[in-house]
Amino acid sequence: MTLFSIALTTVSGLQIEIAWWVLAGFILLVVGIVYARRHQLFGNISSLEVDKAEFGIGSGKVTLKANLEDLQIGFQFWTELTTRKIGLPLDEENDVIVEVYNSWYEFFRIAREMIKGIPVTKVRSSETTKELVLITVHILNKELRPHLTRWQARYRRWWDGAVNDPTHKDVPPQQLQRSYPQYEELMAEMKAVNAKLVIYANHLKKMVGI
Repeated sequence: MTLFSIALTTVSGLQIEIAWWVLAGFILLVVGIVYARRHQLFGNISSLEVDKAEFGIGSGKVTLKANLEDLQIGFQFWTELTTRKIGLPLDEENDVIVEVYNSWYEFFRIAREMIKGIPVTKVRSSETTKELVLITVHILNKELRPHLTRWQARYRRWWDGAVNDPTHKDVPPQQLQRSYPQYEELMAEMKAVNAKLVIYANHLKKMVGI
């Protein structure tokens, strides 16, 4: 039995008794919510910062604090990277260059479509989203594109001839690719690009908290 209660009578004549502490608690809750919103004590819940990562690709470093939508975007980029060879360290002894190029080219295509799919309003309203897009564009245009432009077509042309040569039918592809006249130079540049892609993937992994 409550020591004190408030009786409310509805239009239909139904009488409801409410304990004073329940009513007081409800009033305090409403007042607290109104006060918090008016004074922006908690900011915008939809942009609540949940994690951060420092990106060091290129000439400078950018520290990103991601909200939930940014985490989703970062997770999508990370998934595309790590489910393909592109986001993993290059294994010169076992990887086949043509397969690596296939992975790089496919990521380039998909990442470009993902960027196009991000609403411009989101890019303009979120500094983190903007930086994620800029960093990804940097990876595509300053790291992947120059290497693919220089090497991919000429290497594939050589590879198609070499792999279809009957005298090479029993040669493992990892061994055959070493016969490419500029193999050492190509591989050195490929490793340099791959290292930056791995760093990018690790930053995304840290940001999304995986």
